[in-house]
Amino acid sequence: MRIDILSLFPAMFEGPFGDSITKRAIENGILDIQITNPRDFAEGKHQQMDDTPFGGGSGMVIKPEPMFKAVRHLKETTDFANRRVLLMSPEGSVFNQAKARELAQYDQLIFICGHYEGFDARITENLADEIISIGDYVLTGGELPAMIITDAVSRMLPGVLGSEESAPTDSFYNGLLEHPQYTRPREFEGMKVPDVLLSGDHAKIAKWRREKSLEITLRNRPDLLETAELTKDDIKYLDWLKEQEIQK
Repeated sequence: MRIDILSLFPAMFEGPFGDSITKRAIENGILDIQITNPRDFAEGKHQQMDDTPFGGGSGMVIKPEPMFKAVRHLKETTDFANRRVLLMSPEGSVFNQAKARELAQYDQLIFICGHYEGFDARITENLADEIISIGDYVLTGGELPAMIITDAVSRMLPGVLGSEESAPTDSFYNGLLEHPQYTRPREFEGMKVPDVLLSGDHAKIAKWRREKSLEITLRNRPDLLETAELTKDDIKYLDWLKEQEIQK
């Protein structure tokens, strides 16, 4: 996958993409991340990227010309038919794991990161394929959301994680929060690893993990259960958990 990020502050991306899983994915040729400064496509001596809003108001608005030129340049200089242009904005649909899995199916993602008061509406309405938010709050710019989405999407790509089983066991992958994890030592300051995890019985371990995942989701994010893929056994177990809570 190729990821292109349009940002007025390219240096912000040097750290997040220079370490850990993302770095290895780039080195292994699975992921190609390129940062482009849209100011390079702005006209005039000062390469102005923003201007005051028509009709008055505070702040500055990003001009349409440089953003359109930058996106068109990326499309013309890369050969990907299966691509998606994403604009980072709090007015977009909220990003989640399902969206990460969907975006991982594209060959190229182009992120448009804003700053200042916002974008000229012609950018949001006619240049971006989709507007995405990472939550109901306002950030200084779209750089942090682009980093977060890139990280989440890259984990979905084959070969990025050390184990092919890692992504499917992540929280939210199947609509539930992840089950607890344990490692050595077996006992630490009186706290022991559950016996079932040491039993070697894979069926029992899988059942325990599923039930713990259901418990944690019910306790911390019950809203996720409304859309999660639940079996008859899952529903039966959840009903039992709710009855136990009522009896307390």
